[in-house]
Amino acid sequence: MQVEQIEQRLLEHFPSSEVAVNGDGSHFDVRVVSEAFAGLRAVKRQQLVYAAVNEWIRDGSLHAINIKALTPDEAQS
Repeated sequence: MQVEQIEQRLLEHFPSSEVAVNGDGSHFDVRVVSEAFAGLRAVKRQQLVYAAVNEWIRDGSLHAINIKALTPDEAQS
């Protein structure tokens, strides 16, 4: 699994968002800043991000993911 693949997938699911991915092949840290998260609790935000990469989690390509999902206002704080 490549960082670029995850970034591309997240940008497809969260257009006009800021996406940053760091990782080593199977473990990744993901930061998504999107208006789509406005008004949502942290668990729902993570569920949305997981949904974008779920096929890779199921097939074992992506073993572990640490998610930080923020609104633009939260990212500036």
